Amino acid sequence: MLGAGALGAAVLPRLVARRPLSLPLVFLACGVALQVSPLPMPGIDPVADRTWVEHVTEVCVIVSLMGAGLALNRPFGRRRWQGTWRQLGVTMPLTIAAVGLLAWGLLDWPPVAALLLAAVLAPTDPVLASEVRVGAPTDSEHDEDEVRFALTSEAGLNDGLAFPFVMAAVALAAAGGRPTGDGIAHWALVDVLYKCVMGVSAGLAVGALLGWLFFRAGRRAMRLSEHREGFVAIGATFLAYGVTELLHGYGFLAVFVTACRIRRAEHAHGYHTVLHDFVEQVERLLTAALLFLLGVFVAQGGLASLTWQGAAVGLLLLSVVRPLAAWAAQLGTSAGPRERVATAFFGVRGIGSLFYLAHALGSAGFGVPAEWLWAVVTFTVLASVVLHGVSATPVISRLDRLRTRRARAGGAGPEPDEVEVAGERL
Repeated sequence: MLGAGALGAAVLPRLVARRPLSLPLVFLACGVALQVSPLPMPGIDPVADRTWVEHVTEVCVIVSLMGAGLALNRPFGRRRWQGTWRQLGVTMPLTIAAVGLLAWGLLDWPPVAALLLAAVLAPTDPVLASEVRVGAPTDSEHDEDEVRFALTSEAGLNDGLAFPFVMAAVALAAAGGRPTGDGIAHWALVDVLYKCVMGVSAGLAVGALLGWLFFRAGRRAMRLSEHREGFVAIGATFLAYGVTELLHGYGFLAVFVTACRIRRAEHAHGYHTVLHDFVEQVERLLTAALLFLLGVFVAQGGLASLTWQGAAVGLLLLSVVRPLAAWAAQLGTSAGPRERVATAFFGVRGIGSLFYLAHALGSAGFGVPAEWLWAVVTFTVLASVVLHGVSATPVISRLDRLRTRRARAGGAGPEPDEVEVAGERL
């Protein structure tokens, strides 16, 4: 099955291209189909096997973060990344507050469990959002449309910035659900300030060192860009993550920042494409395996603990909370009305949420059975895979056609280049 899955990960993207399907949706369906077939499948229990679930999803997320950072062409900047800052500073806090209130009101969960669920479901996912991410790195700094760029950069950063809220839930659970002044101060100074600053700082430092090693080292044998070996990207991923975790910073932040810093070292160098393509292949394999196992888990009864209230929370998040919060956050940015709607709608939930839940459940109890939490989070991920997987290709293709049409009408000629097309606002 692993061999067939690896071959499928190579073939399926071409088969489902330009169709209302996504690779995650196909592998999820394959897992469900094989579980209901006569073939013997291993039992999957994320509660009993929490440790391996945490680490496998952890690896998948950090590999995906490296790929997202290497793909971005646009340099950092207050105005250039305006949409991203809005998503991080407005959309994510609003989403956490709304989902927490829904879990507290609809599910009647204690505040600590409601906060954990909200924090776990807050970040958008870089793993399952391949259809709405930017493509391979290019020489230009201006060929990324606002929808793809905003969603990619948001997913790259909010996976790390969700950690403080998860740690707030863990700390609250450890304190018996009663926050104290010392606990709040420790959370603000350590979990928010120190760990975020250390994640960014370590990412910049490791990225600068690797950028020099890749492109500017004095000896040719040490300039890794001369040898064009893609697996170096995995080394960079684990180095940035490991160093930052040893310094008690947020490794997710560090990996993405490292990738962006490497990308800026030699913007037009072809080695970025080599690194990105290798990371993308590894990410695709890991995603295929995890979605296959998730499908098996669902078919084995993974949603048995799901109530209609839990399903309602997940559906409201995807169809109401995220779209409204993100649409409001994008007001006043350079994105056009259609682009704001698309950016708001595609708040993909996925592997990152599974990691955060597994990580948190290894630290404390939250007043509700772990199976209830897994059921709600799994259902939300499933709903996102189906909803966004079916709609991504038609919506993004429609926006691309509209941009091309406007570029032609604006005097770009019958074959406008990518920069002219990306610059159109819809």
